[in-house]
Amino acid sequence: MSKASLSLCMIVRNEERTLPRCLDAVRSLCSEMVIVDTGSTDMTPEIASGYGAKVTHFDFTFVDFAAARNHGLKLATGQWILVLDADEILHSESLPLVEEFLSRNDNAGYYFERVNYHGNSKTTTTDYAVRLFPNRADYRFRGRVHETVEASILAAGGFLVRTPIRIDHDFACDPETRREKNLRYLGILNEEIAANPSDDSRLDFLATEYHQLGMFNKAADVAERIARVRPLDARAQLHAGVYHLLYKVDPERARADFMQALTLRPDYPEAESFLQLLDERDRAAVPQGRVSTT
Repeated sequence: MSKASLSLCMIVRNEERTLPRCLDAVRSLCSEMVIVDTGSTDMTPEIASGYGAKVTHFDFTFVDFAAARNHGLKLATGQWILVLDADEILHSESLPLVEEFLSRNDNAGYYFERVNYHGNSKTTTTDYAVRLFPNRADYRFRGRVHETVEASILAAGGFLVRTPIRIDHDFACDPETRREKNLRYLGILNEEIAANPSDDSRLDFLATEYHQLGMFNKAADVAERIARVRPLDARAQLHAGVYHLLYKVDPERARADFMQALTLRPDYPEAESFLQLLDERDRAAVPQGRVSTT
């Protein structure tokens, strides 16, 4: 059986510092590289061309990351798509795993584990993103910001698989630049939600942007909204409870949220832990040593 062809698809802008190491990590894996440039003023396009990439320019006057990504997907000729950002590096140990999933030829989107490094801080966070999927015309990204492909894969009959494939993400960004980006994204997300109120998928990202800006009451309001529109989602109930406990300081409402999460997902460890914390607080609040004289 011949090896499945793989197209690397990226969108970039002024990434001359990070792009080479990203491409070096995957060049042996990919049969082609499709780079969509959204307005670089540095050497990014020339660097990409030096790696043999197919470089195309995309008008980004109207900010729409999904449209830019989908433009690259249309140009890809490989049987499979690998999506990376310039500030991400695919672990060399993960290369054989990628090839293994390609050989299965399943109609699936594969989540990669993304380890986020926050500047000079030793603290890291981990999340998961679908970065590998078959090259199909109905597999397209959605969302002007925080674009995702999962919904289109599921809608077309595919399935999603979490894998141990790892990418390192250099989340280095000075606080003011990060804040400006959060504010831009807030505006765009609110525009998307206003245009399509029935699509609750944008609400999760909206809550995240408010949280990162330290606007915790706003984030809590969005978390409450998510819990209302997803009454059977245990995770949504848990998150609402966390905001009620930590930011709105409403322990009784938080308890109700955690109980609902536990009802929906028995043995939900996070919900159990928060309920235990509330019980411990209640016990600590009861004065000790009082003896009844009846």
